[in-house]
Amino acid sequence: MPVLPGVVLIFAGTLIYGFFVHFQGGLNLYFYIGQGIALVLIFFLDYLAGIWGTRKYGGSSAAAWGSVIGAVLGIFTLGPLGIIVGPFIGAVAADFVKRGNLKAATRAGVGTIVGFLGGTAVKFIIEIVMIIWFFTVIF
Repeated sequence: MPVLPGVVLIFAGTLIYGFFVHFQGGLNLYFYIGQGIALVLIFFLDYLAGIWGTRKYGGSSAAAWGSVIGAVLGIFTLGPLGIIVGPFIGAVAADFVKRGNLKAATRAGVGTIVGFLGGTAVKFIIEIVMIIWFFTVIF
């Protein structure tokens, strides 16, 4: 679920577990630095994947900004559906205003969806690695 802060919950879970076991074993500073880097990487992926998709599909810089603004507004106005629809609408609207070409603007909007889905797949892989790393350290 893109709405749930999966990586934050994973990191918090490992941290809480660390407190319960007094950070014994492999739950050392290097482990938490690595987990923190993965957390930050995933947050950047959330924003950069949509921008990358927009640009890859020929969207203007306005479309890239429109996708980011659309994502933020979409979450607040459309709820969970706004995570996908918001960036699409934002990219299409911004690109259409800048270039006046609906076909190119729609293509840029599709790029945001492709970027979002690709970013989600990469985030999922990183989160799985974080979980596997945690279990290999504690067992």
